[in-house]
Amino acid sequence: MIIDRLLYHTQNLGKKIVEKIKPEEKEEPYPAAIRDRVLELLKFNCYRKGDFTLSSGRKTEHYVNCKSLTLHSEGLVLISKLILHELQMRRTLVNTPRTVAGLTLGADPLVCGVISESHYQNDTIEYALIVRKEPKGYGTNAWIEGRRMGEKGICVMLEDVITTGASVIKAAEKVREAGYVVTEVLTLVDRQENGEADAALKEAGLELISLYKLDELI
Repeated sequence: MIIDRLLYHTQNLGKKIVEKIKPEEKEEPYPAAIRDRVLELLKFNCYRKGDFTLSSGRKTEHYVNCKSLTLHSEGLVLISKLILHELQMRRTLVNTPRTVAGLTLGADPLVCGVISESHYQNDTIEYALIVRKEPKGYGTNAWIEGRRMGEKGICVMLEDVITTGASVIKAAEKVREAGYVVTEVLTLVDRQENGEADAALKEAGLELISLYKLDELI
Protein backbone atom coordinates (compact mmCIF):
# COMPACT_ATOMS: atom_id res chain seq x y z
CA MET A 1 0.00 0.00 0.00
CA ILE A 2 2.79 2.43 0.93
CA ILE A 3 4.69 1.53 -2.25
CA ASP A 4 1.53 2.06 -4.33
CA ARG A 5 1.05 5.51 -2.79
CA LEU A 6 4.70 6.41 -3.44
CA LEU A 7 4.40 5.31 -7.08
CA TYR A 8 1.17 7.29 -7.47
CA HIS A 9 2.75 10.49 -6.08
CA THR A 10 5.93 9.99 -8.11
CA GLN A 11 3.98 9.51 -11.34
CA ASN A 12 1.85 12.57 -10.66
CA LEU A 13 4.90 14.65 -9.75
CA GLY A 14 6.57 13.54 -12.99
CA LYS A 15 3.44 14.56 -14.93
CA LYS A 16 3.43 17.99 -13.32
CA ILE A 17 7.14 18.51 -14.10
CA VAL A 18 6.71 17.47 -17.74
CA GLU A 19 3.65 19.70 -18.11
CA LYS A 20 5.53 22.59 -16.54
CA ILE A 21 8.46 22.41 -18.97
CA LYS A 22 6.60 21.77 -22.21
CA PRO A 23 7.57 24.77 -24.41
CA GLU A 24 4.23 24.79 -26.27
CA GLU A 25 2.32 25.15 -23.01
CA LYS A 26 4.56 27.80 -21.45
CA GLU A 27 3.60 31.41 -22.07
CA GLU A 28 6.56 33.27 -23.57
CA PRO A 29 6.86 37.04 -24.04
CA TYR A 30 6.74 38.18 -27.64
CA PRO A 31 10.30 38.78 -28.99
CA ALA A 32 9.65 42.54 -29.16
CA ALA A 33 8.86 42.58 -25.45
CA ILE A 34 12.03 40.61 -24.73
CA ARG A 35 14.07 43.00 -26.85
CA ASP A 36 12.67 46.01 -24.98
CA ARG A 37 13.43 44.44 -21.62
CA VAL A 38 17.02 43.55 -22.60
CA LEU A 39 17.57 47.09 -23.88
CA GLU A 40 16.35 48.46 -20.55
CA LEU A 41 18.75 46.13 -18.69
CA LEU A 42 21.65 47.05 -20.99
CA LYS A 43 21.13 50.75 -20.38
CA PHE A 44 20.91 50.36 -16.62
CA ASN A 45 23.61 47.71 -16.03
CA CYS A 46 26.08 47.82 -18.91
CA TYR A 47 26.50 51.36 -20.25
CA ARG A 48 28.61 54.08 -18.64
CA LYS A 49 29.64 57.53 -19.86
CA GLY A 50 33.00 58.99 -18.85
CA ASP A 51 36.68 58.74 -19.80
CA PHE A 52 37.67 55.18 -20.63
CA THR A 53 40.41 53.26 -22.46
CA LEU A 54 39.32 50.27 -24.57
CA SER A 55 41.29 47.04 -24.97
CA SER A 56 42.46 48.38 -28.33
CA GLY A 57 44.06 51.31 -26.52
CA ARG A 58 41.57 53.82 -27.88
CA LYS A 59 40.01 56.48 -25.70
CA THR A 60 36.24 56.73 -25.52
CA GLU A 61 33.48 58.38 -23.52
CA HIS A 62 31.16 55.43 -24.04
CA TYR A 63 31.85 52.21 -22.14
CA VAL A 64 29.84 49.01 -22.58
CA ASN A 65 30.45 45.91 -20.46
CA CYS A 66 27.76 43.28 -20.98
CA LYS A 67 29.13 40.73 -18.49
CA SER A 68 27.03 42.09 -15.63
CA LEU A 69 23.99 41.15 -17.71
CA THR A 70 25.13 37.95 -19.45
CA LEU A 71 26.22 36.59 -16.05
CA HIS A 72 22.80 37.30 -14.52
CA SER A 73 19.92 34.83 -14.59
CA GLU A 74 17.24 37.02 -16.19
CA GLY A 75 19.71 38.70 -18.53
CA LEU A 76 21.18 35.49 -19.93
CA VAL A 77 17.81 33.80 -20.37
CA LEU A 78 16.37 36.74 -22.31
CA ILE A 79 19.50 37.34 -24.38
CA SER A 80 19.67 33.64 -25.30
CA LYS A 81 16.06 33.76 -26.49
CA LEU A 82 16.82 36.84 -28.61
CA ILE A 83 19.90 35.32 -30.20
CA LEU A 84 18.21 32.02 -30.95
CA HIS A 85 15.18 33.83 -32.39
CA GLU A 86 17.47 35.86 -34.69
CA LEU A 87 19.22 32.72 -35.89
CA GLN A 88 15.87 31.01 -36.48
CA MET A 89 14.64 33.95 -38.56
CA ARG A 90 17.77 33.81 -40.73
CA ARG A 91 17.72 30.05 -41.19
CA THR A 92 17.46 28.58 -44.69
CA LEU A 93 17.88 25.12 -46.20
CA VAL A 94 21.53 25.91 -46.92
CA ASN A 95 22.15 27.87 -43.71
CA THR A 96 21.21 25.76 -40.70
CA PRO A 97 23.92 26.09 -38.05
CA ARG A 98 24.21 23.42 -35.37
CA THR A 99 27.10 25.10 -33.55
CA VAL A 100 27.77 28.48 -31.96
CA ALA A 101 31.23 29.64 -30.92
CA GLY A 102 32.85 32.61 -29.29
CA LEU A 103 36.07 34.01 -27.92
CA THR A 104 36.57 33.71 -24.18
CA LEU A 105 35.59 35.49 -21.91
CA GLY A 106 32.76 37.67 -23.21
CA ALA A 107 31.09 35.03 -25.36
CA ASP A 108 31.31 32.16 -22.84
CA PRO A 109 27.87 32.67 -21.25
CA LEU A 110 26.31 33.47 -24.64
CA VAL A 111 27.24 30.20 -26.34
CA CYS A 112 26.18 28.21 -23.28
CA GLY A 113 22.91 30.10 -22.95
CA VAL A 114 21.99 29.66 -26.62
CA ILE A 115 22.50 25.88 -26.71
CA SER A 116 20.49 25.57 -23.48
CA GLU A 117 17.62 27.60 -24.96
CA SER A 118 17.89 25.60 -28.19
CA HIS A 119 17.53 22.34 -26.25
CA TYR A 120 14.55 23.78 -24.38
CA GLN A 121 12.88 24.68 -27.68
CA ASN A 122 13.93 21.39 -29.32
CA ASP A 123 15.86 23.42 -31.90
CA THR A 124 18.82 22.41 -34.06
CA ILE A 125 21.74 24.21 -32.34
CA GLU A 126 23.36 21.53 -30.17
CA TYR A 127 27.03 22.45 -29.77
CA ALA A 128 29.01 25.30 -28.24
CA LEU A 129 32.69 26.04 -28.77
CA ILE A 130 34.85 28.37 -26.69
CA VAL A 131 37.93 29.76 -28.42
CA ARG A 132 40.94 30.55 -26.25
CA LYS A 133 42.96 33.73 -26.68
CA GLU A 134 46.09 31.58 -26.62
CA PRO A 135 46.53 27.81 -26.97
CA LYS A 136 46.21 25.86 -23.75
CA GLY A 137 49.98 25.42 -23.39
CA TYR A 138 49.83 21.83 -22.13
CA GLY A 139 48.14 18.55 -23.01
CA THR A 140 46.78 18.90 -26.53
CA ASN A 141 47.64 22.62 -26.79
CA ALA A 142 44.06 23.18 -27.92
CA TRP A 143 42.77 26.54 -29.11
CA ILE A 144 39.16 25.40 -28.89
CA GLU A 145 37.14 23.79 -26.09
CA GLY A 146 33.88 21.96 -26.64
CA ARG A 147 32.46 18.79 -28.10
CA ARG A 148 32.98 18.64 -31.87
CA MET A 149 30.47 17.40 -34.41
CA GLY A 150 31.51 14.49 -36.62
CA GLU A 151 30.62 16.51 -39.69
CA LYS A 152 31.58 20.03 -38.71
CA GLY A 153 28.95 21.99 -40.70
CA ILE A 154 27.97 25.63 -40.11
CA CYS A 155 28.98 27.61 -37.04
CA VAL A 156 27.91 31.14 -36.02
CA MET A 157 30.31 33.26 -33.97
CA LEU A 158 28.82 35.13 -30.98
CA GLU A 159 30.14 38.30 -29.34
CA ASP A 160 28.92 40.41 -26.44
CA VAL A 161 30.40 43.73 -27.67
CA ILE A 162 32.19 44.41 -30.95
CA THR A 163 34.42 47.41 -31.69
CA THR A 164 36.97 46.75 -34.43
CA GLY A 165 36.15 43.10 -35.04
CA ALA A 166 39.80 42.02 -34.81
CA SER A 167 39.29 39.58 -31.91
CA VAL A 168 36.30 37.77 -33.36
CA ILE A 169 37.99 37.51 -36.77
CA LYS A 170 40.93 35.74 -35.12
CA ALA A 171 38.52 33.42 -33.29
CA ALA A 172 36.59 32.71 -36.51
CA GLU A 173 39.83 31.78 -38.25
CA LYS A 174 40.57 29.19 -35.55
CA VAL A 175 37.07 27.72 -35.90
CA ARG A 176 37.48 27.56 -39.68
CA GLU A 177 40.82 25.81 -39.23
CA ALA A 178 38.96 23.22 -37.14
CA GLY A 179 36.82 22.43 -40.20
CA TYR A 180 33.69 24.54 -39.70
CA VAL A 181 32.01 26.87 -42.17
CA VAL A 182 31.83 30.33 -40.58
CA THR A 183 30.15 33.21 -42.43
CA GLU A 184 28.28 35.12 -39.69
CA VAL A 185 29.10 36.97 -36.48
CA LEU A 186 26.24 37.91 -34.17
CA THR A 187 26.96 40.53 -31.52
CA LEU A 188 24.81 41.71 -28.67
CA VAL A 189 26.08 45.32 -28.93
CA ASP A 190 27.82 47.01 -31.86
CA ARG A 191 29.88 50.00 -30.72
CA GLN A 192 29.59 51.53 -34.23
CA GLU A 193 33.20 52.69 -34.58
CA ASN A 194 32.66 54.35 -37.98
CA GLY A 195 31.63 51.06 -39.53
CA GLU A 196 35.11 49.67 -38.85
CA ALA A 197 33.87 46.27 -37.65
CA ASP A 198 31.55 45.86 -40.64
CA ALA A 199 34.37 46.58 -43.08
CA ALA A 200 36.89 44.33 -41.34
CA LEU A 201 34.44 41.43 -41.09
CA LYS A 202 33.38 41.80 -44.71
CA GLU A 203 37.01 41.58 -45.79
CA ALA A 204 37.33 38.39 -43.73
CA GLY A 205 34.24 36.89 -45.41
CA LEU A 206 32.00 37.45 -42.41
CA GLU A 207 28.63 39.18 -42.08
CA LEU A 208 27.96 41.22 -38.94
CA ILE A 209 24.56 40.84 -37.27
CA SER A 210 23.94 43.35 -34.47
CA LEU A 211 21.08 42.98 -31.98
CA TYR A 212 21.70 46.46 -30.53
CA LYS A 213 23.80 49.44 -31.52
CA LEU A 214 25.54 51.89 -29.23
CA ASP A 215 23.25 54.78 -30.11
CA GLU A 216 20.31 52.80 -28.67
CA LEU A 217 22.05 52.66 -25.29
CA ILE A 218 23.12 56.30 -25.06
